[in-house]
Amino acid sequence: MQFGYFTMPSHPPERSLKDGHEWDLQVIRWLDELGFTEAWIGEHHTAPWEPHPSPDLLVAQALMQTKNIRLGPGGFLLPYHHPAELANRVAMLDHISGGRLNFGVAASGLPSDWAMFNVDGMSGTNREMTREALDIILKLWSANEPFDYKGKYWHVTKPDTMFGFLKPHIKPLQAPHPPIGVAGLSKGSDTLKLAGEKGYIPMSLNLNPAYVKSHWESVETGAAKSGRTPDRGQWRMVREVFVADTDEEAMRLSVGSHMGRMMREYFLPLLSQFGFFEYLKHDPADADSDVTPEYCARHNWIVGSPRTVVEKIEKIYDEVGGFGQLLVFGFDYVENPQAWRHSLELLSKEVLPKVQHLKPRMQRLAAE
Repeated sequence: MQFGYFTMPSHPPERSLKDGHEWDLQVIRWLDELGFTEAWIGEHHTAPWEPHPSPDLLVAQALMQTKNIRLGPGGFLLPYHHPAELANRVAMLDHISGGRLNFGVAASGLPSDWAMFNVDGMSGTNREMTREALDIILKLWSANEPFDYKGKYWHVTKPDTMFGFLKPHIKPLQAPHPPIGVAGLSKGSDTLKLAGEKGYIPMSLNLNPAYVKSHWESVETGAAKSGRTPDRGQWRMVREVFVADTDEEAMRLSVGSHMGRMMREYFLPLLSQFGFFEYLKHDPADADSDVTPEYCARHNWIVGSPRTVVEKIEKIYDEVGGFGQLLVFGFDYVENPQAWRHSLELLSKEVLPKVQHLKPRMQRLAAE
């Protein structure tokens, strides 16, 4: 079991973009000091509560301020980027990272983002564009010969050498490319099927464990399509986590503070618009009005003292059948930074050593 971090990044609307950016950099420095293995940064364009449109700017700065942690977008919204330009930018970022870059990709799920870029997400165009863009990026990184790719959404050419010295030349440092991660939210997630089909890192976003369990079925469905055997050790689980010295203090500092506010004012109203409350319910018979931050903290979040958090991680691990890495969902604690720092420190020093016995079966057999 390893611990990492996943941040949208989330900040209250009154937070200036610069102050939010500085907070994210500070947290990544803490994560590196505390031994967290990786951090993923999201991309959004029209959500004031998720205000970062360019995760590579944060990644590039954080790489210069850290030593060991792997960093990457979580992920680039491929429908909104020209694949040739993004292929070069990611490859350059990989060189800057010294090989510490992860490459997260996503199809984009906000209707307001679809509207800004005139992408028909309702018909699944965003998912088609994501597959096509990723195919082009990987072809640019792998092909040695010139090619002409005429897709449905992009026409990209890798030209032959011109004038004896002009040619495409930028490829990633990591061979054949940085590890690719994709996140999934809904039951039967198409993106997680893609992860299984291509052997990418699957990341399950923060929902009820009963539904998250179905995510691995999607990975297996995709893997069967290409004859792969998926490794649960690669599976990342994104969860809301807060650790304090006592259970009571953890509830007060999570539900009663910034985590609770973000959920109450933004995330739960957003999920309700998509009909996703069923994915949060402990019991399908519970009313939508029951799904509050307090409800989520009791049934879905990992909140409590180190001992309680260890027990909750073990329970979720058993419920979903095993996973390799827990990704802490990031929140803005600018007004109480020490509370968030202390939570991360307790996770690293008191919780992590006590969950090292949790190893997916495939890994355990390999170790034996």
